[in-house]
Amino acid sequence: MPIITLPDGSERRFDHPVTVAEVAASIGPGLAKAALAGKLDGRLVDTSTPITRDAALAIVTDRDPEGLEVIRHSTAHLLANAVQDLFPDAQVTIGPVIEDGFYYDFAYKRPFSTEDLAAIEKRMAEIAAKDVPVHRRVLPRDEAVTHFKKIGEHYKAEIIEAIPQGEQISLYGQGEWEDLCRGPHVPSTGKLKAFKLMKVAGAYWRGDSRNEMLQRIYGTAWPNEKQLKEYLTRLEEAEKRDHRRIGKELDLFHLQEEAPGAVFWHPKGWALFQQLIAYMRERQREAGYQEVNTPEIMDRDLWVQSGHVEKFGENMFMTRTPDERTYAIKPMNCPGHIQVFNQGLRSYRELPLRFAEFGKVHRYEPSGALHGLMRVRAFTQDDAHIFCTADQITEESVKVTELILGIYRDFGFTDVRIKFSDRPAKRVGSDEIWDKAESALKQAAAAAGIETTLNPGEGAFYGPKLEFVLRDAIGRDWQCGTLQVDLNLPERLGASYIGEDSARHVPVMLHRAMFGSLERFIGILIEHHAGRLPTWLAPVQAVVMGITERQENYCREIAEALKNQGLRVDLDLRNEKIGFKIREHTLKRVPYLLVAGDREAEGRTLAVRTRAGKDLGSVALDEVTTLLCDEVASRGRLVLEDRVSQRRSA
Repeated sequence: MPIITLPDGSERRFDHPVTVAEVAASIGPGLAKAALAGKLDGRLVDTSTPITRDAALAIVTDRDPEGLEVIRHSTAHLLANAVQDLFPDAQVTIGPVIEDGFYYDFAYKRPFSTEDLAAIEKRMAEIAAKDVPVHRRVLPRDEAVTHFKKIGEHYKAEIIEAIPQGEQISLYGQGEWEDLCRGPHVPSTGKLKAFKLMKVAGAYWRGDSRNEMLQRIYGTAWPNEKQLKEYLTRLEEAEKRDHRRIGKELDLFHLQEEAPGAVFWHPKGWALFQQLIAYMRERQREAGYQEVNTPEIMDRDLWVQSGHVEKFGENMFMTRTPDERTYAIKPMNCPGHIQVFNQGLRSYRELPLRFAEFGKVHRYEPSGALHGLMRVRAFTQDDAHIFCTADQITEESVKVTELILGIYRDFGFTDVRIKFSDRPAKRVGSDEIWDKAESALKQAAAAAGIETTLNPGEGAFYGPKLEFVLRDAIGRDWQCGTLQVDLNLPERLGASYIGEDSARHVPVMLHRAMFGSLERFIGILIEHHAGRLPTWLAPVQAVVMGITERQENYCREIAEALKNQGLRVDLDLRNEKIGFKIREHTLKRVPYLLVAGDREAEGRTLAVRTRAGKDLGSVALDEVTTLLCDEVASRGRLVLEDRVSQRRSA
């Protein structure tokens, strides 16, 4: 008879087989009511799952990440149930859980309208309120195909036909409605208390543009109404911070159909882009990196040798020249850096050797996945590769980690999570090499004193990695920096150095990026700061404006003096009322507005206002210049505003 071991190490003994739900009830009525699923020997199962042998069991509730996933998966079924109740001719296809929610694809004779979504959501609420028990049954594969064809669900039948012969097929249902699914699901529809349908979009069957177009309904689901409301509030805030809208308002960049996934940078946006590069150049120089530059187009054979064509070829752009050679536009910088390393005989005394590049790379992304600066086809990486010995992995990894975290603090990101991504299914190199690489990276993370969470199977095809995830001002997570240990590519591309023993050795290669993509990082910065970038980053740091034409010469002199100090300054001498000009530049999120009237011109001062609307009063021109330069140099501190405010308070 089963002995059940609970997460706290305690045991419960039963003299008969029990279900997960019965174990929860034996612990307490509160847990029995909260139970959504079980984790049986590490496997997520329904609460109705029988336990006939000794096992480890955790009861999953809506407090657990797995519980939220079960809620969303079950809400996708609730959506499909409601659609087929209201539109019996609609066929269901697939409905997975996605970040913050779920979707379900439907085949139907006409597009779903906004009114349809409201009706579907209302029907979902009705089914949930009835607290209908969720049931499961299993059919042989061929019987399941016949069943779905009989009820006119041809998409489901096609999915099952792709499953190998002899497999058992599970079906989940509530009441008379039923659907193909692996599960698990909540015990009853009453567990689904907080959901909302968000939008409807087109989607090709199986993601193939050659197939028929389906309708995809997106929704979100949460354990309770409070969390749902918080999520919807975050969405509203995210909409206000959308980098595409702000980028247009601030005249930073644009995208157009003639160059899908590539950015047209305007002067102000390019100034921001170059500021990031200048900043990173300085930090990398201080950290001992040497900057290199490698070709954007290289012979396809090199990418075959590196393994990129086999593992990444579908995302690469290829071109064939009149001389019948095939070239690839580089999707990554690593093979190019190995070519630089391979020039000349290298000694262990040169290691670690740190090469950095602001390399333009191109990767094919489906057009439907493109999203402003966040998902593009042409982007610039702040890429670096460290060639070192095995004994240097830990020290170099600690240095990289400290550098990355320090850089993020400069940009206003203090909440950083780090994931450890181990070997993917699609990879190069032997298991022995992967064992060594993963062990080395784990040791390095421990030496750096950082906590990591496992991100299984998400390593690069050539090595495991640490992923640095930033949490922004409204609680969203962005994966940016990476550190990867690679024992594969250097060997594949013939890299070696002469060791202390006078023999040839293959170097370890650490792949490192901090921004990741400069384009994407700029998008994240814009949204994190809602366009109000710190003074040192702002495309325009100050604008000088006169009240009347009489101050024109003085304003020109000020603007020129500030520009000579390396500040990015605009001059506004338009024949407009000063209130209009102040409002316009405030909306453009310029950090400081410097206003000159007759009194300011005579006393060689400036009336200083902040973009937040704070009036700092009259400040001497020399002091404005000094404090603005100090604020830019401080990378983030409000030197001008703070010092003037302190002086006035005193």
